[in-house]
Amino acid sequence: MRIVIAGGHGQIALRLERLLSARGDEVAGIIRKPEQADDLRTAGAEPVVLDLESASVDEVAAALEGADAAVFAAGAGPGSDAARKETVDRAAAVLFADAAERAGVRRYLVVSSMGADPRHEGDEIFDAYLRAKGSADEAVRARPGLDWTILRPGMLTNDAGTGLITLAASTGRGPIPRDDVAALLAELIDTPATTGLTLEAISGSMPVTVAVKGVAGN
Repeated sequence: MRIVIAGGHGQIALRLERLLSARGDEVAGIIRKPEQADDLRTAGAEPVVLDLESASVDEVAAALEGADAAVFAAGAGPGSDAARKETVDRAAAVLFADAAERAGVRRYLVVSSMGADPRHEGDEIFDAYLRAKGSADEAVRARPGLDWTILRPGMLTNDAGTGLITLAASTGRGPIPRDDVAALLAELIDTPATTGLTLEAISGSMPVTVAVKGVAGN
């Protein structure tokens, strides 16, 4: 498979790139800064330098041409202001979905956030983030040309992955290692039966593969 990841230098994305390339997939990661390219190559991914805050739909669609799946894992990141939550976490996600439709890439995964809601109230930066993520999720759900799955992990940690998770429409709050989120995304890419689902994930007691089969069969 060829898989294109937006936000290719993110902590989850780099882990996912290593997993996918190790199993033999062709992986490309979209990055904004050329100096990040070597990190992607080390992870086994092809770097594609493209700024999703200024690129056109056609430019992004060109990067997605021939892909079997697309993963939106980009984010403005900690320390960014409310304006960048809007331009990255919402607008870039919508742009990437538009481009995937234009390029004919049906399988589409989104790394969202627990609590994401376009109608979330509050004036803090994190409130703006949850509104932006919620608006992006809503825009993706409205696209009949995408076989989408939205993943909303709990509190992300850098602990070593255990491969054991809880995966459901609603899990309650809890932590999850980025290692396990990456492993879960790799499994979801291969499980089109999860199309149309918005899933929360935290650490738990079920192996990733079993957890995904469980929600896919519901």
